[in-house]
Amino acid sequence: ACFIPHSLHNKVLSWSITAGQRRAKLPVQQLIGGAASVRTAATLCRLPHPARLSRTMASSTNADGTLVAKDEMKSFIVRCMEKVGTDRVHAQTLADVLVAGDYRGHFSHGLNRLQMYVNDVEKGVCEPTGEPKILNELAGTALVDGNNVLGPVVGKFCMELAIKKAKDAGVAWVVARGSNHYGIAGYYSMMASAQGMIGMSFTNASPLVAPTGGKKKFLGTNPISVAAPGKNGDEFVLDMATSAVALGKVELQHRKGEPIPEGWAINSEGKVVTNTKEALDGGALLPLGGTAETSGYKGYGLALMVDLFCGVLSGACYGTNVRSWLNVTDPANLGQCFVAINPAAFAPGFADRMQGLMDQARSQVPTDPECPVLVPGDPERKHMKKCDDQGGIRYHVNQIKFADDLAATLSVAPLKRK
Repeated sequence: ACFIPHSLHNKVLSWSITAGQRRAKLPVQQLIGGAASVRTAATLCRLPHPARLSRTMASSTNADGTLVAKDEMKSFIVRCMEKVGTDRVHAQTLADVLVAGDYRGHFSHGLNRLQMYVNDVEKGVCEPTGEPKILNELAGTALVDGNNVLGPVVGKFCMELAIKKAKDAGVAWVVARGSNHYGIAGYYSMMASAQGMIGMSFTNASPLVAPTGGKKKFLGTNPISVAAPGKNGDEFVLDMATSAVALGKVELQHRKGEPIPEGWAINSEGKVVTNTKEALDGGALLPLGGTAETSGYKGYGLALMVDLFCGVLSGACYGTNVRSWLNVTDPANLGQCFVAINPAAFAPGFADRMQGLMDQARSQVPTDPECPVLVPGDPERKHMKKCDDQGGIRYHVNQIKFADDLAATLSVAPLKRK
């Protein structure tokens, strides 16, 4: 059913990983937000409880946490990855992507992912060296074999290729198979935006989400990202999952002993539940929108669309063929898709109109004057400004403890605090 009979995508926000005889439990408390958080241009402050809970960590700075300079965090990630045999350039690419996640407030997809990458390389399920390879290409398209190297290496290669092609062809569509977890989807769409283009990025994922009307896990959280430049550095950046919430949010409520809102998950019999134990014990997440009655079929359709672009089109694994996120013994063979659209091939004045659209959105009358209407990407910009003002990224004490433990295990220099 898939080109290479192995699959995985770790899009959940909390899990246990085994590396040899080591086990590392990533604290759920750290794993809130990330690509699985849904942001809209609507005012979020007065939305129902589920939407408020799914707002990104970009609105939080871990005010009581430990401050670490971005460059130091990158160096730490490189030290850890090189220790397990990763090519230095590959390690630096991974560090750029992970730190970008934390810098933007997506703490679920930054430092918290490092153990997963270390384990995958150490256990031989991800190649520490090598390069992606173009298998087939036309003027505006390409099929890439990721050769099972780090996902960010594959993603950067593919989006750079798409941007290059779009400069000549106007539109470029590049798909990859044989890839791995690639961090925040928005990193790659923003690569195109930084070049004055519209960028899109998609990846398929391990089955965690039930289809509308179904009982069992079928699709992953299958994120979508679209980025487009305005003027003077302003930018539209949509980065969202196609599931109602991330699994980590259900696990967080479970640890707190609190119920989840209706519309997040179902139990093993397909019944919508608020009891976290039922949701986690053989249940599944619901698509974006929840059940059919609340338009969950739209999220389900979007998730299928992502797998069409990523798994089916590339020849990677798709649907239930994608490896379970509990499987850390086989290569992932994820499918990913990267699109670059050159506005110069269309109507003149794109940046002016894009800025006008964003300005209109932000000028809409809010339901609460203290919570203005936002454009996707605004919460992240707020978080990045706070990081810049304080001279680094603030990490929760549990994240720093994890980093210190990993440094001790790998015998590398620990993180330097500011």
